[in-house]
Amino acid sequence: MRARELIQETFFRRTYIWIVHVIWLALYGVFYWLFLPDTPELGQFIFIWAGFFLALALSAGIFGDDIASGRICVLVTKPFWTGELYIYRLLGLSLQAAAHLVLAASLVLVLHAIMRKGSVDNLGVWLLASWLLFNTCAALSASLSIVVTRAFNSLLLLVLIVTGYFVMGLLTMYLRHEASTGALASFIRYPWPPFELLYKFAAGEWGQYALTVGKYSVTKNVACVIHSLMLTTAYGVIGILLLSRRQFSRVRD
Repeated sequence: MRARELIQETFFRRTYIWIVHVIWLALYGVFYWLFLPDTPELGQFIFIWAGFFLALALSAGIFGDDIASGRICVLVTKPFWTGELYIYRLLGLSLQAAAHLVLAASLVLVLHAIMRKGSVDNLGVWLLASWLLFNTCAALSASLSIVVTRAFNSLLLLVLIVTGYFVMGLLTMYLRHEASTGALASFIRYPWPPFELLYKFAAGEWGQYALTVGKYSVTKNVACVIHSLMLTTAYGVIGILLLSRRQFSRVRD
């Protein structure tokens, strides 16, 4: 019962969340209707909007709002492990993203059946990559929300990722002949949200940059998925530890 209540609360936490879902779905439809893309172009579009921007929109203030209002004290004083609050909130986000991507796939398939143009081959792989990226970004954003007030966690994550990749890209370009370039590239690929890794996975490049089990007798695709899930778990564990150790006040910010 507790799990269902917390997951349901995540679904209906804010009214604008449903507006975001509708707008995002309309974007997919308009993109397909106007540009009639093959799977790579359509997949890339859904990948970045659903995998990254949707995660930011749905996770904005997911803990920060409750902490700022003092409501978190009511939630964490109930007789259950504090980490459950984080787990069920994150699970609620993940389920919401899964439902969103199913609707997106249904919309695209209907348009494809009507228009008979473009291609939807391998669309499922792009949707899986989008969902995996969503989970990783949502876990990182939710963990930030514990220490960042209100909905600024999403804004901070957006700024950090955009700035980080821009700076790392410049450094990689200027230091491409230096021995440290490989270590820098590894730092970008492995601890950060796996944009490049999952993009290459969806594009069929076999996850050649996977860190974990890819060098053993496991396919590169499986290694991409495992690495993404490991990052989600790592970000989630950090969030659970932060939530469990933090002292909360009933006074509103």
